[in-house]
Amino acid sequence: MASKMVAIHQPNFFPWLGYFNKIARADLFLVMDNVQFPRTNRGTWLNRVRLLVNGQPAWVTMPVVRAYHGLRAVKEMHIDSAAPWRSKLLKTIEASYKRTPFFKDVFPVIQELIENETDSLADYNLSSIISLAKTMGLDASKLVLGSSLNADGNATDLLISMLKAVGGDAYLCGGGSGGYQEDEKFAQAGIELVYQNFEHPLYPQATSQEFVSGLSIIDALMNCGFKRTAEIVSAP
Repeated sequence: MASKMVAIHQPNFFPWLGYFNKIARADLFLVMDNVQFPRTNRGTWLNRVRLLVNGQPAWVTMPVVRAYHGLRAVKEMHIDSAAPWRSKLLKTIEASYKRTPFFKDVFPVIQELIENETDSLADYNLSSIISLAKTMGLDASKLVLGSSLNADGNATDLLISMLKAVGGDAYLCGGGSGGYQEDEKFAQAGIELVYQNFEHPLYPQATSQEFVSGLSIIDALMNCGFKRTAEIVSAP
């Protein structure tokens, strides 16, 4: 009997290539909008990502409303639309990538996604992820919101609960999950761990002499185009 491989990830802000590789490889991709949003930007990719700006890797950030008490789940977070960050980000991308080979093809697509007027962080990020996945020929119907599942617990227990809620018996996990993931619990639950082992490809970056990895997928799209980027993220 074939296993049902599931990937689980938070709805990140214009994520990197490895994120879309998980979508390509998994049978189901669970979007964790049902976990706590971090108190600071440090260490999170939910509202920030790196791009090449003036030839150097730099953070670009979506401002969020932090005027609340207690804790909030990702699905409850609001974008700070009072700040003109959308137009600023578009100007940064245009100035940084206008000389890349596929700028004319890619920029209009990215512009439409950035100009999304919703103030829901989860909706905004999920909309861009789904749109880019479809553009690269990936099956976006495999994305399922964690908040729609009957799952509970924290950390590894929550992951296992989500996997069981969708009938998953294999978990596609990234290489950076060892610090908080209790591998033995998956074995006890009868779930196989499959490590992604995504090898970041080298591709020509028009604005940098030395290759910079781990950037937003926007960088790959601008330099490689939709077809080549689709081939990269679909690699086994």
